[in-house]
Amino acid sequence: MDMLISLSPIILMFVIFYFLLIRPQQKRQKQVKQMQSELQKGQSVVTIGGFHGVVHAIDENTVVIQSGDGTKLTYDRSAIREVRQ
Repeated sequence: MDMLISLSPIILMFVIFYFLLIRPQQKRQKQVKQMQSELQKGQSVVTIGGFHGVVHAIDENTVVIQSGDGTKLTYDRSAIREVRQ
């Protein structure tokens, strides 16, 4: 019983870390994956490198993004940070 009482602060610390750090990060990752899987042609996007453009074509793992001046660049789907409205 003394062993359980002495380990309870460490166990409590792990529970707190889980609910404050690990779980919210997992939720964010799930939302990003869903957003990347629901990409559609014509949507305005921003990449992780800060490139702004419009989705021109979508493949299984790649996305072709067209900039305002007509330049087309190919990125991995995972490089899309957000979809702009």
